Amino acid sequence: MPRLPQFLARYPRIELFIGSGDHFVDLVREGIDCVLRAGELNDSSMIARRVALLEQVTVASPAYLERHGDPASIDALTDGHRAVNYLSPATGRAHPLEFALADGVRNVTLPGPVAVNGAELYTAGAIAGLGLVQVPRYRVREQLANGELCVVLADQPPPPMPVSVMFPQARQLSLRVRTFADWLVQVFADVG
Repeated sequence: MPRLPQFLARYPRIELFIGSGDHFVDLVREGIDCVLRAGELNDSSMIARRVALLEQVTVASPAYLERHGDPASIDALTDGHRAVNYLSPATGRAHPLEFALADGVRNVTLPGPVAVNGAELYTAGAIAGLGLVQVPRYRVREQLANGELCVVLADQPPPPMPVSVMFPQARQLSLRVRTFADWLVQVFADVG
């Protein structure tokens, strides 16, 4: 959003309607030109263009770490640690915490006092000391710098999060949508 004024100044004839949510939309039925999706893609009926692979971190607040301790390993997480659980819009179930290891990804499901279905709520829960969360580093850069959040298990980070712009196959990709997608690639390259 902070970069949109630059885009609109460069392309003043393009008008955007931007919605936000952590639910799946039917692009064709709802008349949407494109959607930006984070995570692995499952919908093969769409054309997807990867725009980023975002570094992720596991974080918690200092208050949480004071109460529960700073886990020294992934195995230590099962010793009383909690998560702010993020519910999948597709399944309604909590996403496990994921850790990238040399031999693959290890999933850890932790109990939590609260479950959320929005990215802002997820981060806010961590800041409030409710549990561990895994988010793209860019999302919590300010909170890490000012000490509101601390990185946990830095040597065993979550796998990078893919971000893709998706288009319906049934539609001809307009120049304005292609221009917007190219701009998204540039924005995420700068965020990286």
